Amino acid sequence: MLAQPIKLAFAQTNPTFGEVESNVEEALALIRSVDADIVTLPELFNTGYAFLSREEVKSFAEGVPDGATCRTLVEESERQKKTLVAGLAEKAGDNVYNTAVLVSKGRFVGLYRKIHLFNREKILFNKGDLKPRVYDIGGVKIGMLICFDWLFPEIWRVLALNGADIVAHPSNLILPYYCQRAMLARSFENHIYTVTANRVGEEKRGNYCLKYTGRSQIVSPKMDVLASASDERVECKAAQINLELARNKKVSELNDVFKDRRPNFYRLLTKPFF
Repeated sequence: MLAQPIKLAFAQTNPTFGEVESNVEEALALIRSVDADIVTLPELFNTGYAFLSREEVKSFAEGVPDGATCRTLVEESERQKKTLVAGLAEKAGDNVYNTAVLVSKGRFVGLYRKIHLFNREKILFNKGDLKPRVYDIGGVKIGMLICFDWLFPEIWRVLALNGADIVAHPSNLILPYYCQRAMLARSFENHIYTVTANRVGEEKRGNYCLKYTGRSQIVSPKMDVLASASDERVECKAAQINLELARNKKVSELNDVFKDRRPNFYRLLTKPFF
């Protein structure tokens, strides 16, 4: 069981496209540098993001949990006695997914396949096909979402209703700080802790040039930014959290973010829009 109080951390990296070994080593060094129980790494932290084709994705995608990167994370989590969340390209049969994995103290726990694909990801990856789950890690309940999922409040509410204390959010954000600002609302409206682990740097490949916004952050259920990073440096920061704050859903003496819901009025949210 994780000791109280719990410390959350993000590792903000700057991977070089295709240099998997050195990218993983950079991330491991950050994990080792921080005093934290749970560390979240960025989306596609081991490969970089700017794939030019689906075939290129397939050439870098790995099995989960038996691929080299996932095995390395499991081993590191055992050595460090930590829980880790990290984003990578997953190969599953003929499909490739933008995936986050959860490992803890020497064991693979679970995965999440990105549901809301951003821009060219729709060409490169298959849409996530699994319902997001909440995993209990020694009494701490963790859900995972990835990057562009920030724009869809419905899925955050689903994880919160399923008991998440924390949502780990591996990201490769390029839009100008929209997500970082929106995460304050996601944290408050669900009374959860959120950890957005973004990357920094630029990727220039083919006709594409992507600049990542950094500003990784940890946000409390009260909208407090407990830790934040710069927009350009590789860094790792941690913050202490109080699980009771996430489990108390009251916003006033007579209001509760879950009990005051009136789902009969929200049915349109579950209908496809064409």
